[in-house]
Amino acid sequence: MFHRNVRLRDCLRSTLCRALIAQVMLAACAAAAAEAVSGGDPPLTMGEAETRALDGEPGREALLAGAEALREQAVAAGQLPDPQLSVGLANYPIESGGFRSEAMTQGQLGLRQAFPPGATRAISTRRFTAMADAVSGNAEARRRDVLTAVRSAWLETRYWQEADATVRARRPYFSDLVSVTRSLYAVGQKDQQDVLRAELELSRLDDRLIDIAGERERARAALSEWVGDAAYRPMAPPAASYDALPPPARLRAALAEHPEIGAAKARLAARSAEVELAEERFKPGWAVNLSYGYRDGLMPDGAPRSDFVSVAVTVDLPMFRRNRQDRSLRAALGERRAAGALLEAARRRLASRFEAEYAQWRQLGRRIDLYETTILIQAEDRARAALAAYRSDTGDFAEVMRGRIDELGARLELIRLQFEQGQSHARLANLGGLPR
Repeated sequence: MFHRNVRLRDCLRSTLCRALIAQVMLAACAAAAAEAVSGGDPPLTMGEAETRALDGEPGREALLAGAEALREQAVAAGQLPDPQLSVGLANYPIESGGFRSEAMTQGQLGLRQAFPPGATRAISTRRFTAMADAVSGNAEARRRDVLTAVRSAWLETRYWQEADATVRARRPYFSDLVSVTRSLYAVGQKDQQDVLRAELELSRLDDRLIDIAGERERARAALSEWVGDAAYRPMAPPAASYDALPPPARLRAALAEHPEIGAAKARLAARSAEVELAEERFKPGWAVNLSYGYRDGLMPDGAPRSDFVSVAVTVDLPMFRRNRQDRSLRAALGERRAAGALLEAARRRLASRFEAEYAQWRQLGRRIDLYETTILIQAEDRARAALAAYRSDTGDFAEVMRGRIDELGARLELIRLQFEQGQSHARLANLGGLPR
């Protein structure tokens, strides 16, 4: 029995040595890969990803172009209608005579200028300006949403990159356990069940690596929507910590300045301007007509005929307003009520999102702290204890494998929680307007 334990201990020591050598070789390969990357494209940082995503982002550019178009319309809406020029021939005899034969025959040149009712022009300018402000608010909200999306996609890609490296760093240990159990089985010191269990867990580890590779490619594809081919470069380590935020009261106060709220307020202002426009339509519009009539020929006493000048003012008579002005006003009032309700809905929605997101961020922080201070340490201790028991021939090989699998799972879960906290931080940065 003593010789058997000595041989087993020597074999396990050999296993640990080989695992150590394998990890050193893996670290060397990683360093070589980093050196190769530095000679070509550098790793993609989150800051570069954000810049690439915002540079010429088509959704935001479209909104900004729409806002600029509305501002141009605001200027145009404040101008008077174009004057109208008329040229004509009046009182021309059709049976006999010509331009000089009749005293009232004249060539006319007229000019007409209309004036919209009340303060229609000023209100129209305010309406289009408010509409432009609403679209500008949507553009800023789009900018924040793009930042949130690219940060989340970058963190997701970085997580799968780290998960792959973590699993690969521990694969040599499982591979060496397969070799050890095969050697022990060959000399009759262990049964075939240990060999099969070690081979099965190594195969499951390889399957996990395949799954991780697929998830990483899907994450890169999602990131490429924002940064193009740069998504297929390695991800640089995160440059910031995600476990700190401004006080929640400050973030809640910042919700009032969120661009979605600004856009909703601007839409309400535009609807209020439409109500004012509908009220102005109860007032009459008017126009001035000025015309000059040229006459040719002579009076009976031989004096030249005098030319004519005419001035007229026309006024709208909004008399039949029940199915026009009244209904337009009621429609505008309804639209304003709807805009006010949408503003309140936006406030409630953002407040609800903030409270839920902040609660999740705090919960992730507590779980990360628990994993770092307790769970991961307990998993490592359990794995070492199982290995020590197996060395002394008092433990089960299944416990050794289970201990290492649990330790790996705890490490991957800790990494997952850290990156989920980063994604939650990105969403809170959106809501609270935190700078880049």
